[in-house]
Amino acid sequence: VQLVESGGGLVQPGGSLRLSCAASGSILSINAMGWYRQAPGKERELVAVITSGGSANYADSVKGRFTVSRDNAKNMVYLQMNSLKPEDTAVYYCNADALDAATPWKYLVIWGQGTLVTVSS
Repeated sequence: VQLVESGGGLVQPGGSLRLSCAASGSILSINAMGWYRQAPGKERELVAVITSGGSANYADSVKGRFTVSRDNAKNMVYLQMNSLKPEDTAVYYCNADALDAATPWKYLVIWGQGTLVTVSS
């Protein structure tokens, strides 16, 4: 299973971006999918996570500004980011708990390669 993110870029403070993440490969099932971010000099942190049933949780720092959603039929997860702030600047990583046909007895934690979001005027 592989995850590929897209949608990052440069945006001014107060602007919006939508990140997308596509899962591909011999996928049998995907449980939770989520977004993490890592700013320069900081540890990777959870941004938002969504279950296969659609229940979502957010970091306090993004509540009310970011919305996570997913399309189970397409094995995709999205992150709509509004009212962006300079402190949102980071590499954003997609994450999934996936059941691969090659190892059908256990879920694997899969990471994407990351996409850079820069919020600056």
